[in-house]
Amino acid sequence: MISYLALGDSYTIGEQVPLTQSFPYQFMQLMRKDGKQIAAPEIIAKTGWTTNELMAAMDETHFLPHYDIITLLIGVNNQYRGRSITEFEEQIEQLIHKAKLLGNEKTKMVMLSIPDWGITPFAKDRDTEKIASEIDAFNAICKKKADHFSIPFIDITTSQRSDGKEPSYIAEDGLHPSGMEYAKWASQFYNILKDCF
Repeated sequence: MISYLALGDSYTIGEQVPLTQSFPYQFMQLMRKDGKQIAAPEIIAKTGWTTNELMAAMDETHFLPHYDIITLLIGVNNQYRGRSITEFEEQIEQLIHKAKLLGNEKTKMVMLSIPDWGITPFAKDRDTEKIASEIDAFNAICKKKADHFSIPFIDITTSQRSDGKEPSYIAEDGLHPSGMEYAKWASQFYNILKDCF
């Protein structure tokens, strides 16, 4: 049975949509449809979490001896709260180290890019160009660290930006993605891992 640990924030739990429409659960369904024996995802994530809050939660969690798949999607709340990119770079590296300790030599770890909340209706009165610029800077750090640790990096931000003004791709709060957007992330994730198990 394939084990899967999903680490992150509101984008991992699928804030505002049923759990089954979150990207980890939609990925699980794609794997099962393909005949893979995969357990339900173990999700360590909460709306509003920053990198240090995720680390603190991991320190308090009793994990399995190892996981076959691990995803990391974190950072939007660092940007939203105006936290420094230097701090983020240090903490995202610490998170990668923590996550790697929960795997073994066969574990597949994947990092997803941070979505741009500035393109959503929620941000209509905000400085959307500033938000986009800062999200790009945070994502550049994520990509750099993923490359350094040889972790596949999935760019979900590009498609999310193009979908962000379509009501069907936005949840009822006008901020978070809908299940349709998460389905696109799950598909990208599945395409990377489908031949690994």
